[in-house]
Amino acid sequence: MEQRIPTAYGAPVDTAVAHDNNSTPTGKIWQVITASSVGTVIEWYDFYIFGSLATIIGPVLFGSKGKIEDTLLGALAVFGAGFVVRPFGALFFGRIGDLIGRKYTFLLTLLIMGGATFVTGLIPGYDKIGLAAPAIVVVLRLLQGLALGGEYGGATTYVAEYAPDNKRGYYTSFIQITATAGLFMSVLVILATRKILGEDAFKEWGWRIPFLLSGFLIVASYYIRRKLAESPLFAKAKAEGKTSTNPLRESFVNPVNRRLVLIALFGATMGQGVVWYTGQFYAYSFMLSTLKMSIVDAAIVLCTALLLATPFFVYFGSLSDRIGRKKIIMAGLLCGALFTVPIFYGIKAFAGPLTEKTAAIPATVDAAGAAVAAVPAVMQSASPQLLPMIALVFCLVLFVTMAYGPIAAYLVELFPTKVRYTSLSLPYHIGNGVFGGFVPFIATSLTVWAAAQPAGTFSKEYSSFMGLAYPVVIALLCFFIGSALMKDVRNVKLMDDQPSAKA
Repeated sequence: MEQRIPTAYGAPVDTAVAHDNNSTPTGKIWQVITASSVGTVIEWYDFYIFGSLATIIGPVLFGSKGKIEDTLLGALAVFGAGFVVRPFGALFFGRIGDLIGRKYTFLLTLLIMGGATFVTGLIPGYDKIGLAAPAIVVVLRLLQGLALGGEYGGATTYVAEYAPDNKRGYYTSFIQITATAGLFMSVLVILATRKILGEDAFKEWGWRIPFLLSGFLIVASYYIRRKLAESPLFAKAKAEGKTSTNPLRESFVNPVNRRLVLIALFGATMGQGVVWYTGQFYAYSFMLSTLKMSIVDAAIVLCTALLLATPFFVYFGSLSDRIGRKKIIMAGLLCGALFTVPIFYGIKAFAGPLTEKTAAIPATVDAAGAAVAAVPAVMQSASPQLLPMIALVFCLVLFVTMAYGPIAAYLVELFPTKVRYTSLSLPYHIGNGVFGGFVPFIATSLTVWAAAQPAGTFSKEYSSFMGLAYPVVIALLCFFIGSALMKDVRNVKLMDDQPSAKA
């Protein structure tokens, strides 16, 4: 039966089919996945290119005559602002998504993210407009963080509400690939632009190209997404008058739902967040900064490992349909807690010794936040062994796929349709944006602290790994909480919205 969705809050009138999600044609599901995934990949790309270019953007925003460590830290502070506001974006856009609909909400987040990224590529530098340059970029980063806070919940909910109950882990796992794909894409675009233009031209003006490219990508993605109808489950709830009138209250004041939000946060997403950012983002910065590998070698290691491990997002998502979400997520967290330090130790060993080129410079911080203790100004790993390093980073990303692949299906099945967008978005973005997103900053602080202790407190060999204590402890804590409190449900009948199945 076709139901017309009423206009609300100025949203356009949409025609959606209110039907059982288990009867959705396979072709339609793939159309939904493609449209949702393409846009989400672009949003992650937009979010990560700023961090990847912080070493170049820092002097542009804060003045080319400033100390290099000050401009880098300033750029990293601006980058971190995007993480801080992600939970607020989850609340704001989650509420809109549960009141108006999934489709129009993530169309809005796509345009905000893309527009902010495109404008970033046009901002004049500090030398031309002074403090207005960093001020404008801070505002743009806040908009990006808000948009990303609404994007994931919208895309995940939208795909899950189309997917049949017995294949929800499989279909939603394609959304889980998007964050890795966005990071992969940002690294490749930046690397290609640098190689084509040359280092001098890239630093002068070429760094703007990856930002400006976002504008064209967003237009294409918006065109694909706007043709989609509202999700069948939300259409059914809207037609029957069962949507929430106050999603925030029902999500976080209702004691039953609030308990589920807290379990999702402390039993799953905070651990998954630190495993993700350690295994992918921090590993890359560790190779560039601590190990002083060339950007080409580090990109080869990371991108090859990502390419080889990405299919496992789908594998573990599909496996969760058969054996349950909890077992796989907890296994990923435990592996991350137990093996991260030994793997990083191996990565350092295979990178080879550092060769000294010039005199020493003060400690500073690289683009992703990894500490660089007082080392010679130009050092480089001698003959890094790329194949074993790829294998080790592959293992790190494999832990990510275990923790991250099934988590979308788990979160979707945890909450009822009328508050699903709001309820799953907040714990996801606190877990990923706060606990995970601050892995570089906290790991850096711990590493710098260890290096500053009196001689003999920590050996020089192990002090560079001190920062890993944070993600290891968080992953282990989340493993214990999740093992005790999470229920291993799967294939919940979303059309029925049975709370007992999710309690």
